[in-house]
Amino acid sequence: MPPLSTPGEAPTLPRRAVSDAPRATPSNGRPTEPEREGNRDLIDSARESPPKLRILIVDDDPLIRESVQMVFEGEPYSVLPCASADHALVAVARQMFDLAFVDLRLGEDSGMELIPQLLERAPWLKIVVVTADSSISSAVAAVRVGALEYLRKPLSAEELRQSAERVAELRALERRLESLEQDVDALSPTRYLDSKNADMKRVLATARKVADSHATVLLTGESGTGKGVLARAIHAWSPRSEGSFGVVSCPSLRSALLQSELFGHVRGAFTGAVSDKVGKIAATDGGTLFLDEVGDIPEEIQPQLLRFLQDREYERVGDPKTRTADVRVVAATNKDLAKAVDAGEFREDLYYRLRVIPVEIPPLRSRREDLSDLATLFMSFYSMRHGKQVTGFTDAALRTIYEYDWPGNVRELQNAIERAVILSGADRIGATLLPSGGSSALAPLGVMNEDLPTLEGMERRYIEHVLSVADSIERAAEILDVAPSTLWRRRRKFGI
Repeated sequence: MPPLSTPGEAPTLPRRAVSDAPRATPSNGRPTEPEREGNRDLIDSARESPPKLRILIVDDDPLIRESVQMVFEGEPYSVLPCASADHALVAVARQMFDLAFVDLRLGEDSGMELIPQLLERAPWLKIVVVTADSSISSAVAAVRVGALEYLRKPLSAEELRQSAERVAELRALERRLESLEQDVDALSPTRYLDSKNADMKRVLATARKVADSHATVLLTGESGTGKGVLARAIHAWSPRSEGSFGVVSCPSLRSALLQSELFGHVRGAFTGAVSDKVGKIAATDGGTLFLDEVGDIPEEIQPQLLRFLQDREYERVGDPKTRTADVRVVAATNKDLAKAVDAGEFREDLYYRLRVIPVEIPPLRSRREDLSDLATLFMSFYSMRHGKQVTGFTDAALRTIYEYDWPGNVRELQNAIERAVILSGADRIGATLLPSGGSSALAPLGVMNEDLPTLEGMERRYIEHVLSVADSIERAAEILDVAPSTLWRRRRKFGI
């Protein structure tokens, strides 16, 4: 390609960019066959290495489209050129994009009218207007309807790169904010997962190895062992760490709502669908989706999940349009899925699609050498959170921690230490504030008498009360300080 400017000047892309490089026949404003397919090559390559930024070029001039695309060759971006407004809307419906360079003059189409349509379909999309209007009044008007900034033709290659870098930084900040909002009440996954236990060390070593790949991971283990924490760590250690991390709790929603949560829906798809919804799959494009308690996913949704794992294709509820997404799936379950397959409760083909890399997390009772470090970590964290001056444990408390089997695993230990920190009136936690022996019942807070209900009875009453005042299952789980999947199992146990 010849220089886009004279020597000594910044390279520019003129109003009619020229290139000696071979190119396809101009599309005359109509998408070419590869474009109609949604640029599947880009999707396939993204599975191997997620791009830093997904860029859409919307311009009716084939020379401009080609020249802008060439600016980003060799960069960590994926680029899709679009010749018309209709083509751009189809592309945004099928794929996730971060940035769109939009020409305000698109032949018979209007770039100004296209901007709000693009933002309606992809609210996160950053739009940079490209205009040849010397008055720039139309560009200012475009910013008012949602464009991030504007560039004037003739375009500078450096201006394009700088604009893309600004958007990449902005999208990274937005994803980081989403991650921080999700983690605001969580401990650091890396510290949380430190271990002296040989089996747990092997689990962590395996997790670090598979993090670099894009293969589906199935985490198994008892409830409370830290499957969700390990899933977040795999995401943090992976090349997708700058992408979004989404969580879907499979047992906490009814079938129709779970389907909408995963795949999204269009307005009017069902009662209450008053607007379009982007599902978690689309929202985590380029990132990681964690399917918590995947063994409880309804049978009618299993074929759709299988298809997405195989082809990365799906449809929103109420919309026949096929969409694609580049999402790495990490699933977790405390069920024996092999037995569920034998019982006809879980699809065998889905089981093997999920079980590409199986990782089993050992229970806390099998890694007692980690108890002291974990207890100390939780004590320090909750002392700071609740403004307490607790600095350690009595010898009796440490013996209690070691002797107790912790059937609820790390989650039970964490909750027990938080309770002990809150109730402790000294600088060290005593044994009476911790569960012991063969029971998880804690020391009474007041005078006991024979008329008091059993612990299970009290638990059932309290869960029923919280469910009666909470406006959703998720809010009830938040009040109870348990995962939605745990609340679902408690309701099933007590027949609530």
